[in-house]
Amino acid sequence: MEAAPNHLDRNLTLGEQLLAERVISESHLHKALARQKVHGGRLGHNLVALGYVTPEKLNTFLRRHPVSPKNVEQTGLDISNIADLVLKHILYMGDFRLSDVVESTKLPGTVVDAAIEKLRREKLVEVKGAAQYVKAAFAFSINEYGKNRAAELLDICHYTGPAPVSLESYKTFVEMQSVRNIVVTEDQVKRAFAHMTLDEQLLRRIGPAISSGRPMFIYGPSGNGKTTIAETIGRVLPDTIFIPYALTVGGQIITLFDPVNHELADTGSAPPDLDRRWVQIKRPVIITGGELTLKMLDLEFNSIAKFYEAPLQMKANNGLFIIDDFGRQQMATQSLLNRWIVNLDRNIDYLSLHTGMKFDIPFNQLVIFSTNLEPKQLVDEAFLRRIRYKIKIDHPSELEYGRIFRSVCETNGIRFAPHILEYLLRHHYRRMAVMLSACHPRDIIDHIVDDARYHNRDPELTEESIDMAWQNYFVEM
Repeated sequence: MEAAPNHLDRNLTLGEQLLAERVISESHLHKALARQKVHGGRLGHNLVALGYVTPEKLNTFLRRHPVSPKNVEQTGLDISNIADLVLKHILYMGDFRLSDVVESTKLPGTVVDAAIEKLRREKLVEVKGAAQYVKAAFAFSINEYGKNRAAELLDICHYTGPAPVSLESYKTFVEMQSVRNIVVTEDQVKRAFAHMTLDEQLLRRIGPAISSGRPMFIYGPSGNGKTTIAETIGRVLPDTIFIPYALTVGGQIITLFDPVNHELADTGSAPPDLDRRWVQIKRPVIITGGELTLKMLDLEFNSIAKFYEAPLQMKANNGLFIIDDFGRQQMATQSLLNRWIVNLDRNIDYLSLHTGMKFDIPFNQLVIFSTNLEPKQLVDEAFLRRIRYKIKIDHPSELEYGRIFRSVCETNGIRFAPHILEYLLRHHYRRMAVMLSACHPRDIIDHIVDDARYHNRDPELTEESIDMAWQNYFVEM
């Protein structure tokens, strides 16, 4: 994976980044943008179509990693802020070496050395001993003045994690890793959904929707796989991305990496020149349902620790954000729409610090609204217009239901009996006018398995076992 030059630590669009790196010329960019207006698609695809860049070169450019800073200036941080963070780290270390601070702050030795030198000049840190005349071998210790200063700093902010990155660096990499830059093929979509029984026409609609990176509305009656489809889309998103452990805005710390919602990428050894303030993860898949509140979409300030945690949509950047059971949140639907109408239109979000400072961050994720309510009863036309793809997941046909039923039997080691399936459809569904649902086969078979396990026998499909499962599962009207 290529390293991203430090001078790209600005909030640049893909076109501006390609220009800055002299991958393309201004003339190439203008012609590609003009073609994009006519033919649509992503800027990168239009540059490739015009022959201004090869697919391989574009892919290499988009797959770069944050490169380790060589000096304090390249960190995007002030030396005083770095020294303050180092002082908080070493407060509980006792005697320490340069390598200890490098590991805890994730900063390179040259930067940590500069910070420790500053602390030595301010008489907060002392050299305790040296086995050799090499800085790396020096043993340091924090003195009483240093401990008092560290305590004051901890009272201001308790954060003692890896050094943060600048907001500009974060914006640049979100743009570079955009969900709208990824390429999703038909084969990838088919493989991801192979475990589900879906109509071919439905797959043909889902594929382009994923590839576009645009918002999606999945709706239809409950129990037919909307949530499963939304979660499976997350498996289709290719590649890995880099996110910082934390970033700094207006002198405040915002933690971003979340072990609960972010899964570390298993890629073997990291690039040797990787900026270790960043961590490589799989593209995030954030799922929220009826518990979602407006407060969860804003920065969360910990009044005790005195630093912030990033909101859900920020943690979902460059990945997938699923709002399940849309319309059943602990807030008015219109409130959520008002909060996000600009985000969805302009791909930008605005957050505020408790100091009153307001700043923008990228809103770069595939957003999926999933609901069993009628969309037009939830949102107005203006909002629906901003949701490019509306996909209805309806009740399965009897043929589709049969395929699902057979698949569930095979998964549970039960011999499938076509005549028992016909009995189920004729004697129960048709006679009682019950709508078919994709979840019914799994739930009916589960009842049969539970009953067989209780009686210590192998589960099998019989008219009696079907009748028992039906009576347990459905409420008689």
